[in-house]
Amino acid sequence: MPELPEVHTTATELKKRIVGQEIVDIWSGYDSPYRYGKDDIKDPKFFKKFRAELIGSKIKDTGRVGKNVLIHTNKDQTILVHMKMTGHLLHGKYAYDKKKKEWLATEPGPLRDDPWNGHIRLVFQLKNGTSVVLSDTRKFAKITLIQTSKMFEHPDVKVLGPNPVADDFTFQIFQDRILRRKTWKIKQALLDQELIAGIGNIYSDESLWMSKIHPETLVHKLDKTALKNLYKSVVEVLKKGIDFGGDSMQDYRTPSGEKGRFQLEHQVYQRKGKDCLRKNCKDKISRIVVAGRGTHYCPTCQFISPK
Repeated sequence: MPELPEVHTTATELKKRIVGQEIVDIWSGYDSPYRYGKDDIKDPKFFKKFRAELIGSKIKDTGRVGKNVLIHTNKDQTILVHMKMTGHLLHGKYAYDKKKKEWLATEPGPLRDDPWNGHIRLVFQLKNGTSVVLSDTRKFAKITLIQTSKMFEHPDVKVLGPNPVADDFTFQIFQDRILRRKTWKIKQALLDQELIAGIGNIYSDESLWMSKIHPETLVHKLDKTALKNLYKSVVEVLKKGIDFGGDSMQDYRTPSGEKGRFQLEHQVYQRKGKDCLRKNCKDKISRIVVAGRGTHYCPTCQFISPK
């Protein structure tokens, strides 16, 4: 199996906390008729199998591919967690409150006191008395079990593009991937996980602002210089996001329950109506919808025209 780079806040923090621990029990609050018959724990039948196969396993490693967090066990199994829009994995001490019928953190701090950490839908109880839990406000997350040695053959993984913060992610790879969608708007192409995995809405807005490219610019209108600037911006913005512990503008939290700090570094995202932060620019940030996502940009600075 190819080695996965340590580039994801959740995966790297979990690695320090849970590798070597044994899974002794698993609880799920998911049950969706829309997922019945799917390889997803929202199907109670699949969850029963999922639970039976994992109890007694030891956590061997953690990783990330695209937006999926991976928890590898010593039995050639990988728990794949796609947290979607509102999910985040947490680690600490938890107990089930029978009166409230919910799992609660047992110690003071953000795990217990931050309301975004209280929507617990999945619990992995570990032998050392701690638990890995998934807080998922809107219940959009997807959790399944795959064979580790065949992970890159799994349909949720094999379709994903390369990792933009891996050491071997070159400009040539970036250019080749983006140009597969020549007639698309550049913001739409950046969000396509089959082209490049791991660029989300916030990071695409920040990268396009940094490289002075209008989000509706068609890919085929970008020359090599513009694409080089965008490549550098994407890598820089993503690495900065990692350094600052992720973005907690909304619900994301690190496994310790703390907020990330990248939202404090936004240059454009969610700054509609505020002054552009680029030196000598006197315009204000605008918001439009591109590829179904709220998109923030400066009409003056991002001058590579979509027309």
